[in-house]
Amino acid sequence: MSTIFLIAGLGADTRLYNNIDIPSSYEVIPVDWIEPNKTDTLNNYAQKLIYQYNITRGSIAIGTSLGGMLTIEIAKLVPLNKAIIISSIKTIDEAPGYFKVFKNLPVFKILPGKMFNSMGFMIKPLFGKMTDGDAWLLNDMLSNTSPAFIKWAMGAVVKWDNKIIPPNVYHIHGDKDLVFPYKNINNAELVKGGTHIMVYNMAKQVNRLLKNILKK
Repeated sequence: MSTIFLIAGLGADTRLYNNIDIPSSYEVIPVDWIEPNKTDTLNNYAQKLIYQYNITRGSIAIGTSLGGMLTIEIAKLVPLNKAIIISSIKTIDEAPGYFKVFKNLPVFKILPGKMFNSMGFMIKPLFGKMTDGDAWLLNDMLSNTSPAFIKWAMGAVVKWDNKIIPPNVYHIHGDKDLVFPYKNINNAELVKGGTHIMVYNMAKQVNRLLKNILKK
């Protein structure tokens, strides 16, 4: 039985995949965040996840947003059967302009870590139209994420400088994604109307694409 590892995004947990339908022929392992060291890069952190979860050759990883970037780093270290990224970026060339702004002016470093847990109202507009249930889940995931992890991840993400696309990478992206604008994305399966949280609130369309990718 093949194993699929699910990796969530920044400020989220694997409840993000609640509406994703994965065939019972796969063993599904949700990846929970582990506390990073302040000096960890995304590559270092990917190594820790590989060790913690025993991610081995031939496995499949599905990562959304930050989880997609970590999926790329894992695939650079372990020959995956498939590395599937959703609402994410493959290399720094696909990153939006604000990466450079926050890299050069890392204002998030001076903010108290706990402040990030209550910023759902500020980031909600970036995720597009949501139901009350979607908004509740977003806020609940954010409020239950370690403040230290959020602060570390923001720094690690804007410092990411990957230029390598490993083998067997598949990319699913929405054309209404405001976090990682589609205009910067190359070679991705398109979800029309898909926002940054389409893996949850447009799961029907994402499931259709995932099904085809898993068959390959």
